[in-house]
Amino acid sequence: MDRMRAINTAPPAELSHEWRRWIAENLILGSHPASLIPILVQAGIAERDAAAELEQALRSPYIEGAARLRNRLAKRDWVLDIYRKLNRLRAPRIERRHRLSADQFLSEYYRANQPVIITGMMDDWPAMRKWSLDYFRENFAGRDVEVQFGRNADDNYEMNSVAHKRKMPFGDYVDLVRDCEGGNDFYMTANNDSLNRQSLAELWADIGQLPEYLSQDAGRRGFLWLGPAGTVTPFHHDLTNNFMAQVMGRKRLRIIPACEVAKLSNQQHCFTQLDGRKLDFRRFPDAAQAQMLECVLERGEILFLPVGCWHFVEGLETSATVAFTNFRWDNDFYSNYPANHEF
Repeated sequence: MDRMRAINTAPPAELSHEWRRWIAENLILGSHPASLIPILVQAGIAERDAAAELEQALRSPYIEGAARLRNRLAKRDWVLDIYRKLNRLRAPRIERRHRLSADQFLSEYYRANQPVIITGMMDDWPAMRKWSLDYFRENFAGRDVEVQFGRNADDNYEMNSVAHKRKMPFGDYVDLVRDCEGGNDFYMTANNDSLNRQSLAELWADIGQLPEYLSQDAGRRGFLWLGPAGTVTPFHHDLTNNFMAQVMGRKRLRIIPACEVAKLSNQQHCFTQLDGRKLDFRRFPDAAQAQMLECVLERGEILFLPVGCWHFVEGLETSATVAFTNFRWDNDFYSNYPANHEF
């Protein structure tokens, strides 16, 4: 019963296509047929009809074929579980490494799909001495930028990020950040990059490009995140490896290794319903078994977030972060990502 997939539509009084899909999905997930009958009866379906439908479903060659596919997936889950167990032999912490060499980074972290915080690589960035809300307002107040806005009114603001895009003068946005007491209603994120990279082009001259780790072929790259204390990026995984370079303020992160994917509720794209602010293990008991690492990313530090690694991010102070994905090594993991994002 724990694996039983819930149905979101109002219960009909007869066996509709949606209810038949629900029966098939739960049988494939391993639910016992007898456990499904009371739910169907409660929906207004006669017990005799429910039992007959289940008996017919169990004899269906389509269900048998799907069950064989489930066995193949179970084999892949077994392999993932091997990596999960081996990964737990590591100390459950995120290491800090000072001025990590390219070879060490590649062999110990990038290739191993392990997070690490790198220190000492941002010390000479002009942004470290220049960037502040005052600097932004004095130099770029009249530039039009794009931000995520009205997030508090939408529990799925990340999945619906396109609907939350709003343009405004950068000076007005800086004033919002300065004057608010903290919160998650507005945030400049990587989803706003197409306009902001052009509008704030001069800022990239203040950012080092980390040639030890990043490709320089396409010139300056990066994505700007700017917001007040209290901004939240909910648990999700990226489709590439990422660097988070913290220029202003601090951020708190909760990180779950990619090999723990089977322990998380992931029914749509790269998101999970697990709330990083208040972990509800009664609602998501499997998630309690997943390894969770925590850290505070300090000003001047770079966090490597491996591809597929689940992460929750919360701004502890007014913060500015620059993210990079243009690594020197293969970072194309999205080409084979499933086209259908419903899981």
